[in-house]
Amino acid sequence: MADRITIVVPVYNEAEGLPLFVGRLTPVLESLGVDWTVLFVNDGSVDATLVRLRDLNESDPRFTAISLSRNFGKETAIAAGLHYADGDAVILMDGDAQHPPEMLPAFLERWRAGFKVVLGSREGMAEEGALRRLYSRSFHALFRLIAAPRLPRGAVDFLLLDRKAVDAMNRLGERTRFSKGLYAWIGFEHTTIPFAVGGRVAGQSSWNFTRLLGFAVDGLVSFSTIPLKVWSYLGLVVSACAMLYALVFLIRTLVSGTDQPGFPSLIVSIMFFSGVQLISLGVLGEYVARIYEEVKRRPLFLIGEEIGVTEPHQKRHAGDRTS
Repeated sequence: MADRITIVVPVYNEAEGLPLFVGRLTPVLESLGVDWTVLFVNDGSVDATLVRLRDLNESDPRFTAISLSRNFGKETAIAAGLHYADGDAVILMDGDAQHPPEMLPAFLERWRAGFKVVLGSREGMAEEGALRRLYSRSFHALFRLIAAPRLPRGAVDFLLLDRKAVDAMNRLGERTRFSKGLYAWIGFEHTTIPFAVGGRVAGQSSWNFTRLLGFAVDGLVSFSTIPLKVWSYLGLVVSACAMLYALVFLIRTLVSGTDQPGFPSLIVSIMFFSGVQLISLGVLGEYVARIYEEVKRRPLFLIGEEIGVTEPHQKRHAGDRTS
């Protein structure tokens, strides 16, 4: 029996680029010699993306889609796609052609060799500036330093997951998701394939610096408690320094008598310790906020429309999932 492959493609306002992406993807899929379907996840697009997806399904039922009830974010769109994907292997990729479809045969070759997770590792990015590269490298270095799972260098949301790996991902119930960390956390035999990132075929990326910063914070907080623990050690260091300074001040007073207190040093000390306290409270607040989101037990996502699909792979509607 031929392998069944599902391509999961999260899209947001990609109406202009969808025909170009499909035109490039289809010949590659036809050449693979497998039963394939493409599952688009419309993440609350406000342009004509949903209309284009309906037209695609009418012209070829192998192109299916689910449309979320609103914009939940790419991480949630990925989770929704994995719940609906029913292939023996599932390939995640972006719909802007930055993830080249021509790499799919190499992904399948590694999967057939026994790897349960095949990760695409980007080598450069056509539209990436020096600041963006510095930010990305700094985040990955920090993540490797303080977080438990080891992220492969250059890992992106362009990868193949075996059915076992997909089922494992679907069992993870957290609401604030950092998929790259989850791919590493589930384990399984994995390998990486380098690829050159191309430019977008149309439109502009919605990932600005602010969103990238928030995404980085989500990743670090989701997979490491060191930011919480570090303030205990910092408190010990600050307390030790304060005691040493008090000892120096006492000795100086005994030897030279009382002098006029320095106003600038007092202000600097107050501002420094106030800053330390506020930062520590902010870090604590990040973790508390995530606890708050988890305990509300809201559905991870809600489906507004299903196009060419009837139910998720797990035989129950993923939007009603509470575990």
